[in-house]
Amino acid sequence: MRQYVQVPTVEQEKTYDYNSAFEPRPCMCLGVCCCCAALRPRYKRLVDNIFPEDPKDGLVKADMEKLTFYAVSAPEKLDRIGAYLAERLSRDVVRHRYGYVLIAMEALDQLLMACHSQSIKPFVESFLHMVAKLLESGEPKLQVLGTNSFVKFANIEEDTPSYHRRYDFFVSRFSAMCHSCDHDPEIQTEIRIAGIRGIQGVVRKTVNDELRATIWEPQHMDKIVPSLLFNMHKIEDIDSRIGPPSSPTGGEKEENPALLAENCFRELLGRATYGNMNNAVRPVFAHLDHHRLWDPNEFAVSCFKIIMYSIQAQYSHHVIQEILGHLDVRKRDSPRVRAGIIQVLLEAVAIAAKGSIGPTVLEVFNTLLKHLRISVDFELGDRRSSAGSATFSTSSKESDERIVQNAIIQTIGFFGSNLPDYQRSEIMMFIMGKVPVLGMTSQSLDTSHLGDLGTRRIQIMLLRSLLMVTSGYKATTITNALPPPFLDPLLSPSLMEDSELRQLVLEILHNLIDRHDNRAKLRGIRIIPDVSDLKIKRDKISRQDVSFMKKHGQQLYRHIYLGCKEEDNVQKNFELLFTSLALTTIELANEEVVIDLIRLAIALQDIAIINEDNLPMFNRCGVMALVAAYLNFLSQMIAVPAFCQHVSKVIETRSLEASYFLPETIFKDKCNLPKSLEKHEKDLFFLTNKIAESLGGSGYSVERLSVPYVPQVTDEDRLSRRKSIVDTVSIQVDILPGNNTEDKIDNTEEITFEALKKAIDNNGLEEQEKEKRRLVIEKFQKAPFEEIAAQCETKANLLHDRLAQILELTIRPPPSPSGTMTITAGHAHYQSVPVYEMKFPDLCVY
Repeated sequence: MRQYVQVPTVEQEKTYDYNSAFEPRPCMCLGVCCCCAALRPRYKRLVDNIFPEDPKDGLVKADMEKLTFYAVSAPEKLDRIGAYLAERLSRDVVRHRYGYVLIAMEALDQLLMACHSQSIKPFVESFLHMVAKLLESGEPKLQVLGTNSFVKFANIEEDTPSYHRRYDFFVSRFSAMCHSCDHDPEIQTEIRIAGIRGIQGVVRKTVNDELRATIWEPQHMDKIVPSLLFNMHKIEDIDSRIGPPSSPTGGEKEENPALLAENCFRELLGRATYGNMNNAVRPVFAHLDHHRLWDPNEFAVSCFKIIMYSIQAQYSHHVIQEILGHLDVRKRDSPRVRAGIIQVLLEAVAIAAKGSIGPTVLEVFNTLLKHLRISVDFELGDRRSSAGSATFSTSSKESDERIVQNAIIQTIGFFGSNLPDYQRSEIMMFIMGKVPVLGMTSQSLDTSHLGDLGTRRIQIMLLRSLLMVTSGYKATTITNALPPPFLDPLLSPSLMEDSELRQLVLEILHNLIDRHDNRAKLRGIRIIPDVSDLKIKRDKISRQDVSFMKKHGQQLYRHIYLGCKEEDNVQKNFELLFTSLALTTIELANEEVVIDLIRLAIALQDIAIINEDNLPMFNRCGVMALVAAYLNFLSQMIAVPAFCQHVSKVIETRSLEASYFLPETIFKDKCNLPKSLEKHEKDLFFLTNKIAESLGGSGYSVERLSVPYVPQVTDEDRLSRRKSIVDTVSIQVDILPGNNTEDKIDNTEEITFEALKKAIDNNGLEEQEKEKRRLVIEKFQKAPFEEIAAQCETKANLLHDRLAQILELTIRPPPSPSGTMTITAGHAHYQSVPVYEMKFPDLCVY
């Protein structure tokens, strides 16, 4: 018979808060007689029997089976068995008898796995208390042992949850183990792996029960998430974590803390719900800020890819909103940090494309556009502060801000291109409303303090964003793609004296007009030998498209016409103008539109010949080349043999006598330009009467070809920095009888005495007046209503302006003692008039 001596108990440390009702009660008997063992309770004798005299022998299996049978038969004794085992384990830990500690934990594990009754809950309290004791010890082996026992416990599914049980201590302790810095690398890795597995056990034990969701509280997430990210950052191959969840082998999970932490992080995010998603994501931002991982941002990008692939698709917009919120917080940081955050947003948006981006789409775009303005403001501020001293640091800051701006534009483009069509059209309207226009106030982007340079930068950035959004947009009708509230502000920048702005507007138009992906086939301005080789796709023009061209066709022609008259046009501008005309022909041209386009082409040719705007010779030859390339394309598209023959003949003549009128020659680096265009022969030009004859024989209504094209005049001309076209319109009306190319060429004859004598002759004057009246009557009979209205509106505007000037000069307010107001340099001044100097009417004086 064994003899047992009662050992005084060690005072319990209150590290783990468990139910005090289950604390072990020490025996008060201090006797050491042999008969005391027989008086001990049976459960204590069974517990004592499982411990051998030499701990190296391990657990006594026969006695362990007896203890297990006893616990299963009398489950009410489980709490006392657990309390007594906890007492012995605490004593052995204090005395560093680690062999018996291992035996005690093995026994506890077996009892825990064997017993699943209601009485197991008090036993669990003792078990968790013993695990806490092991985790508190400084021995790595005991910490690993406690972690393994806790993981086994976490895998047990309890019938009913215990709501009073908390795991705060285990979260803190396991998180601390994840940051182990032991001097021995093997021990350090072992402890970190144990900490990660412990966190994984806590997550599995708590997240499934909504009533016990304390693990999602911020104080716990602030410990768990950074601990996992700290270990994930240690991985060498970052690309291995990009993409959907991988499935490494079991050996890799156990040996690599980074892979284990990644899988735990994925599991945690996969269990997150709508209410606790933000608590799981916000610690990621804190960790990246604290460790300065936004620049470079490879780890930040990989983290958020893991997040976006792990969470449920309907919660993607939560993450995007959190990234935008953090971007607002860090808006004063360095450009590279902001660029890193925006790059993360770009990757998140690209992944969330097929899922739910959320209802707050306009808020997202508004935030991005706000940061775009802030970036431009910073760039101009740095440039102003360093005026006169071009330093390397300043140029580096400006280049960094350009990186931020490009990242924002790419993000807006990806975001917009992944939206459905109805939302994308709203975003197009929203962005267009933000573009500042000279003479008008923008809706929300304040650019008044940026100056002309800042306004230009904002315009370019917003138009580039709009270009990204419209890429790939396929509308069923052109009215849906270009509604009037969108078309008018879009075409306004095309009147600016900035070639880059005009290029962006034309590219946006191409994205919206081209519904059959023909733009790539038309890239580059050239004389196409056979258009059929391009295999252009086109459909029959719908009624909606015909109606659109009747309402807004003149507006499109006008902006193409005015775009050709800009002095700063380069080769790209002419290429985009050619593509615009070609796409309009493919997508929107019926017989009436074809006639209008030919009139527009002849008018462009007249621009180069007459040169009222004093364009450089390169621009004049470029316009001639543009007209040649387009009429060659148009003639083959409508397939009228006589028209094709005339165009081909003119092009052939030009190739022999004036190759600078062809795009293949004029747009070369070295091209010999002519000194003037007045002495060229008629064979080098496209003649209206020849075109009318060729088309009239094929059934086209060619009456309107005799009427020269005149662009409409709108309020946009007053907002643009260009010469007003009012004078141009009036000149064209006055010389209406000689608008044909043949007449213009004849008018270039020398002025002699005989010519002056004929001009003085009254009969000649009367004939000229009759001819002019006849042409005016013919014009009102055959010209489109839009052109007649445009000319009348021009004259009405001129009369109104003259009348306003006359009234301003003649009508003066009567003098008053309070003074008269005069405006000088934009400021109002009052000049008082004394009463004795005022002149009153005679009836008022007595």
